[in-house]
Amino acid sequence: MAIKIRKEDALNYHSTGKPGKVEVVPTKPLSSQLDLALAYSPGVAQPCKEIQHDKEKAYKYTAKGNLVAVISNGTAVLGLGDIGPDASKPVMEGKGVLFKKFAGIDVFDLEIDEKDPERLIQIIKALEPTFGGINLEDIKAPECFIVEQRLKEAMNIPVMHDDQHGTAIISGAALLNALGLIGKDISEVRLVVSGAGAAAMSCTLFYHGLGVKRENIVMCDIDGVIRKDRPGLSQLHSEFATDKDFYRIQDALKDADVFLGLSAGNIITPDDLRLMAPNPIVFALANPDPEITYDLAMGSRSDLIMATGRSDFPNQVNNVIGFPYIFRGALDVRATTINEEMKLAAARAIASLAKEPVPDIVNKAYGETKLAFGKTYLIPKPLDPRLITTIAPAVAKAALSSGVARVNIEDWEAYELELQERIGIDQRLMSRVIARAKKDPKRVVFAEADNRKILKSAQLIKDEKIAIPILLGNKAKIQNLIAENSLDLPDVTILDPFEENDLIEKYAKVLYAKRKRKGLTPYESQKLMRDRNYFGAMMVEMGDADALISGLTKDYPRTIVPSLQIIGVKKGVDRVAGMYIMNSGKGPFFFADTTVNVNPTAEQMVEIIGLTANGVRFFDIDPKIAVLSYSNFGSAKGEIPAKTALATQLAKARYPDLVIEGEMQANVALDEEIQKENYPFSSLINHKTNTLIFPDLTSGNIAYKLLAEIGNAEAIGPILLGMNKSVHVLQLGSSIREIVNMVAIAVVDAQTISQS
Repeated sequence: MAIKIRKEDALNYHSTGKPGKVEVVPTKPLSSQLDLALAYSPGVAQPCKEIQHDKEKAYKYTAKGNLVAVISNGTAVLGLGDIGPDASKPVMEGKGVLFKKFAGIDVFDLEIDEKDPERLIQIIKALEPTFGGINLEDIKAPECFIVEQRLKEAMNIPVMHDDQHGTAIISGAALLNALGLIGKDISEVRLVVSGAGAAAMSCTLFYHGLGVKRENIVMCDIDGVIRKDRPGLSQLHSEFATDKDFYRIQDALKDADVFLGLSAGNIITPDDLRLMAPNPIVFALANPDPEITYDLAMGSRSDLIMATGRSDFPNQVNNVIGFPYIFRGALDVRATTINEEMKLAAARAIASLAKEPVPDIVNKAYGETKLAFGKTYLIPKPLDPRLITTIAPAVAKAALSSGVARVNIEDWEAYELELQERIGIDQRLMSRVIARAKKDPKRVVFAEADNRKILKSAQLIKDEKIAIPILLGNKAKIQNLIAENSLDLPDVTILDPFEENDLIEKYAKVLYAKRKRKGLTPYESQKLMRDRNYFGAMMVEMGDADALISGLTKDYPRTIVPSLQIIGVKKGVDRVAGMYIMNSGKGPFFFADTTVNVNPTAEQMVEIIGLTANGVRFFDIDPKIAVLSYSNFGSAKGEIPAKTALATQLAKARYPDLVIEGEMQANVALDEEIQKENYPFSSLINHKTNTLIFPDLTSGNIAYKLLAEIGNAEAIGPILLGMNKSVHVLQLGSSIREIVNMVAIAVVDAQTISQS
């Protein structure tokens, strides 16, 4: 099901904080007068002179080699049409974000106020000194064909109109795999195309390049079959015009093997599909509504293979599977163009990857148990971390073999590692967690539902089907806040502990039984159950909810104590700990303990290490642990070095399969070169440290907050480790995004507990 987007949420997303979605960040230090002199005048003159003598050195001394222009004139924006260049800017920024997220490519988006193709070509051609590649976007047909072709001829950097080629490459991979499954020869199949715009035309040309014969292709538009006797045919359309006795799309579909739709929603019926040959392949790619809905199509006949452009059905043809990695490979060999060989290589690499065993990390991300090559898995999922290391090298090799590369890659294994490091292969961590949560949403009770942020978060998790929210608080106040913020939560459960007398009595009896030998009386049990943190914790304990979220407006100890008293810790665990994920430009790092244990002993630190290791594995990451101190392996004396050294020794004995090292300073833990030079015995050499254990709450808490505020790292957490059921405490004042992230973690935590 498509995500429901509210106008206010979309506008707030783009306007909150710094307007828009992108910014420019310096890659060199600028902290001293010397830095400034090197960055600009007079130091900048030296690279200028080098480039003057050899233009190729721009790739060595500037960002050109990793910089792509996303360019549009706003004439065919998404489903909005010709809305103009200004209005297209949010889309172009969004495309830039995808380039960065999935392939580590920097982008300047350029919206050009020019509809005349000749003048547009001249403007873009003049930008060649600035960019390593050009991604054309949302330019209407037929001008887009002219603009792209002429620019490819005139420029010596990669140029690609993704609207044309992205869908062609991804769906082409799906076509290859579908035909392989049913044993049909691509040179023999009959193809019917619905649509004659840029994407449809490009897909048809690409399928022809894959092996579909021109005489076996019939193209249709709103007026029916494009025939040779139709007056006023453009040169492009005349290439696929037919003189066969077909006038309606139904005529063409009779005994056809493949249907490709890039036109309009709901124009094909089940009866139309029944006209097709045995084992038909149906790619209904119109968005958001395909030419025929998935359920209708699959219900029409049992031998059908189908793909759509939607994420809620199998075989989503999503351009993000292709364009970031195609440009990545092209840039890395400094290709002068993106040619057919490179596009075909990308399609074949995508098709090949789908046949490989699917890693657990992907299965978990999509809530599946056995994703495997077949009719419902023709192409990889967008969150598959192997895409970059599969497609980019294939494209780079094709550029080299076809003679359009200017740089050779000697060591392909090293290149694969470079690709992983360039984007931080695990930066999609929360995307995977959210995808897992959506596969089996759990009931999450919010103890502070009389708060605007909580209600907006509840709206988002409900709309995106991440969780089923339960709201605790005064009903009238909550309903007023819902109305004031134009939220849509009519069917969400709202419970006020001051009104739920039957539940209070039931819960109070359980609380009294748990705490009667801790000094609690029946009266006090009744009174405590009016507290929403106690009430919410008891809902989880009694199975009336699956997870609890609280802490937005209360300090950590007041929030966690009720859950500790009611739910308690896991069997075999003596204490809980708190962990933050710090999402940085170098990937995710896990910090513990940052919220619970004030000054743990060495023995207690060992338990924190065990809890943290399990917490890191929860995110499908292998923990590489450094135990931190202000000294390195006894270089300084004191209580903390002694404690952390002993904790490391004990942890290595207790968890022999873990990579653990300490005591060590933070910079040493994160710098392998320092370790190799000074501490060659370190267990972390050749293991990238990703988990930091702090000696006390003060250091851990200060470190994560400083990194979040000064280091621009995203803090996800705190994640409570060691609880018997899913309870997570928000950071005081968390943003809506942070709340949604924590809910997703809580849901996956609850899923894991229910399966254990």
